[in-house]
Order: sequence, then structure tokens, then C-alpha cells
Amino acid sequence: MMVPALLLLLGALTAVAAPRLLARADWPDREPVVALWAWQCVVAAVLLCCALSMVLSAAAAWQEVRGHVFATAPRPVVEAYALGAAGAWAPTTAVALACGGVWSAAMLVREVVRARARRRRRRVELLVRAPLLPGEDAGAERLVVLEGERPEAWWLPGAAPRLVVTTAALRRLKGRQLDAVLAHEQGHARARHDWLLHCSAALADGFPQVPVFAAFRDEMHRLVELAADDMASRRFGRLTTALALVELNEDRGVFGPCPTPQAHVPHRVHRLLTPPDRLTAARRVRLTAVASLVPVVPVLVTLVPGLRALG
Repeated sequence: MMVPALLLLLGALTAVAAPRLLARADWPDREPVVALWAWQCVVAAVLLCCALSMVLSAAAAWQEVRGHVFATAPRPVVEAYALGAAGAWAPTTAVALACGGVWSAAMLVREVVRARARRRRRRVELLVRAPLLPGEDAGAERLVVLEGERPEAWWLPGAAPRLVVTTAALRRLKGRQLDAVLAHEQGHARARHDWLLHCSAALADGFPQVPVFAAFRDEMHRLVELAADDMASRRFGRLTTALALVELNEDRGVFGPCPTPQAHVPHRVHRLLTPPDRLTAARRVRLTAVASLVPVVPVLVTLVPGLRALG
């Protein structure tokens, strides 16, 4: 009964090696959308290793679970997994991994509940500061202009999305810069980046001692901004998008010598002004295909004994 142990070892190796390989690669900043997919595949592979190891450990520990998991499997397939030879570690492993799965689900639910509560509060604030006009549909997508001394623009997701811009931003942004900012925020909404941020935050908060989840959260925050920058720059130009970023953030000290929470903004501006060469379409397809195969490996490892028995 070596498959559960192999799956846990594979998950650990993936969690350690994949982030290092992605950090050393030169293409994630050039192709943030592909990098987002690669990170999702890596984390999915780690979680899948744990889930499959849990199922097989539970099947080895309890006959009832084994009957459900291998209900339609031929006898040689069941014997190939040597479930009856499992030691006392099988119940402990199954319970520990099951608790980890329940904790992950609880963290995700908590993150979603908190995000909805934040959105609800912000919607109430928006209605107070910018009430609906007579005849305006409350459920329709709308652009909200707020009085404000700081230039800001953000997208408020939900059933009735809101694109919010302050009057200071309207005064600062010139020409097509406002269009670029709006396209950036709409790019976040169309790609559903909020869900990526929720899932990555839930894993990082639920398992703070697991480096791959913290790296996943940090990279999601960085890469979604780069992807949205690219969406805006393809429509309105890189220079216009870079100038819009500068106008929105120059009063926040992000371009000064001291680090700030928005320290990534100078890098984004530099990237827009000195764009790296994009990868060829063929290489993008290859990278996407390789990333897609990462979660398949745990499934193949799980199926090898059964396939050998059938073969």
C-alpha cells in the first residue's frame, strides 16, 4: 500500500519545486495569463495529491469506504492496491487529510462571507454617497462618480457590479487615460479575478506554515494586476496606461525611496514603458499544455496499480 505515501511525496515535491521553477522563469511577467493558469495547476495538483491520498488511506482503513471506492472494480484491481496490508498509519493519515480538507473548505467559506460583507458595506456607502436616480434600475451595471480628494478607481463585483471613480481621478486623468483605467478594472471583472484572490487568500490564511500557499496568494495579487494592465494597454496603448497609473498613484508615495503597500506600482509602470517581448503563440500553447498536465500526474500515479492489473 505505497500509493498514498507516493502521492503525499509527490505533493510535497510539487509544492517545493514548482514555485522555485516559476520564480526562476523569465516568462511569467511576459505572459501573466499563462502564469496565472500555471499557478492554479500547481496548487490544484498539490490539493489533488492530498485528496487522492486521503481516499486511498480511508479505503485501506475502513471496509465500508473501500466498498464504495472500489464498488465496480474487478477483484485483481482491488488486490493490486494491497489495501489489506496497510498499517496503523492509514486511519491517522485519512483523518488528518480529511481534517485538512474540511479546514480548507471552512477557510474558503469564511473568505467568501467576509468578502460579501465588505461588498455589502461598500454598496451601502455607495448608495448613501451616490443614491439611485428616479427610474434607475438598482440591479443594472452602473458607473458611479464619487466626490473625493484622492484619485481612485475600483471595481465592486457582485450581482450588480459597480465601477467607481472619484472626482479627483476625473480631474487628474487626461484624454484616454480614464478609458485605460476603466478597461483595467473591467478586465478584473471579466476574468473573475476576485475568485482567484479569495481562493488564494483562504489557502494562505488556513495554512500559514505552507510556503506554496503564501506564494500562490502573493503571485495572484501581482499577476492579476499585470494581466489587467495588458488588457487595458491592448485597447488604449501602453504609454496611456502607464501614465494613468502614475496619475492615480503619484500622491501615495509609491515612487519614493520608502517601501509602501503599493510597491508593485513602479514595476508595473516600468513594464508598460519597456514592454518585454511576448512569447510566440506556439510557446504559449506548450506552456499551457505542460501546466495542464501537472494535475494529471497524481491521477496517473493513483491509477497505475489498477491499470497494471488490468493489463
